[in-house]
Amino acid sequence: MTGVRRTEGGHGRPGRRDFLAMAGLGATAVLLSGCGVGSAAPRGALRAAFGQPVTDLDPYNAATAVDEASLIVKRLVFDTLVRREGEELVPGLATGWRREGDTRWVFTLRRGVAYHDGSEVTARDVVACLKHTQQVPSAQTPLWATVTGVEAPDDHTVVFTTDGPLGSLPVNLTLLFVTPARLVADPEQKRSPVGSGPFRVTGFTPSTSVELARFDDYWGGPAELPAVSMPYIAETSTAITALLGGDVDLLWPVPPDQLPEVTGASGVTVESVPSWTYYFNWFNCSRRPFDDPDVRRALCQAVNVPQIVESLFGRGGRQMRAPIPETVAGFAPQEPWRYDPDAARRLLARAGLGRGFSTSMMWFDATGPLARELAQALISAWADVGVTVAPQSIEKAMWLERLNTLDWDMNLQTNTVTTGDAAFTIGRLYTSEAKRLGYANKELDALLTRAAGAPEGPGRDALYGDACGTIWSDAVGLFPVTLVTGYGRAKELTGFTPAANNQPDLAVVGRR
Repeated sequence: MTGVRRTEGGHGRPGRRDFLAMAGLGATAVLLSGCGVGSAAPRGALRAAFGQPVTDLDPYNAATAVDEASLIVKRLVFDTLVRREGEELVPGLATGWRREGDTRWVFTLRRGVAYHDGSEVTARDVVACLKHTQQVPSAQTPLWATVTGVEAPDDHTVVFTTDGPLGSLPVNLTLLFVTPARLVADPEQKRSPVGSGPFRVTGFTPSTSVELARFDDYWGGPAELPAVSMPYIAETSTAITALLGGDVDLLWPVPPDQLPEVTGASGVTVESVPSWTYYFNWFNCSRRPFDDPDVRRALCQAVNVPQIVESLFGRGGRQMRAPIPETVAGFAPQEPWRYDPDAARRLLARAGLGRGFSTSMMWFDATGPLARELAQALISAWADVGVTVAPQSIEKAMWLERLNTLDWDMNLQTNTVTTGDAAFTIGRLYTSEAKRLGYANKELDALLTRAAGAPEGPGRDALYGDACGTIWSDAVGLFPVTLVTGYGRAKELTGFTPAANNQPDLAVVGRR
């Protein structure tokens, strides 16, 4: 906390804000006040705006188990046994861990760790959390499928048993948020959860704002700033105006086409990082005509991906060469689909669709930068080969429900490899049991089982690389672009580090 200087009232740079008011932007302040920005934020709060709404705070909610916006908040409110710092796995609630044979892991917990309600974190809580998350089918379910037992021989020891080698258990545990055993199924966790993280929740309006206050008894030491205010600002132009005017301290991701407006602005610094976030368009492989690989391959060949990436994203994106970003462990480059509309038409004809067909694509605009523009570019490309696509831009809550029930033809979205490891995406989404996109491949299942049990190293990476090849060649989706995340922040902030998983540690951010 030493040396941190906060500006009066949690605001700063009055000269620029006055200038914006003179320019007739007073309505922006009204909009922002309704989003929890400005006067609604406690004095000295870090005002951080992420580009997606937070809909739920329950650490075990099926719909938001891996939701990026929710994870940002959950990492501030809850603790995990293991944490990721850059490329390294480091102790969290666990001070250390060891593997005993192929099927047993032992974790030692910190002593004297307090929850926000004053109770103490124990091994029994971890056992309850793991068992509960196994009982709630969600996008995390495949991560825990091979964990056959968990026990607490004493208050500070947790033992996990698996049905075979599971080298990814420590990295998976970066997603097991720990809460008191008595609250694991409490519906109040959706709105006012109790964790042991550096911040506690003081206010939450779904899809609007989250208000957090520093937890001074945090085992890792108090956060730098007394509070974090996270408004959701739907309009990008409004969010950028808020950043430039000093009503928001941190904004991400800044869309590639908006970076020039922010770069070089007085009092603002822009930092970019190649991210683990990427766009994909999944085909529902359980629904005609996408149950035919030829149809899926035709739609991949009908799109001029390099041109779309360059024209829409420029330096803000990189063309993908695998179903995961190239900076993720387990990446293996594949041959990009060649843009060939005539070949696409021949494949459609071979599938009995020589006259084309009609289908639909769903997405929600806040999924990522330029989502609507990317959707329009894909729809236009497919129209050229006789495929008519009905656009379905829907609210996030409805999108989540339809996604999880396979109620869609095509689904466009961003995904983040939160753990930086292929097991999180390749091993979680593409097994037959996962049923995430109606795709089933028993040979891929066997390959992923081998990869999940392999120790970290080149052999394990090669197995996931082979899996990348199978998913790519089967064309279960079109994977166009990995995003370069742009963070716009007030220059007076200190300690901020851009995060490849879009989940920066806000607890260490201070103010000059």
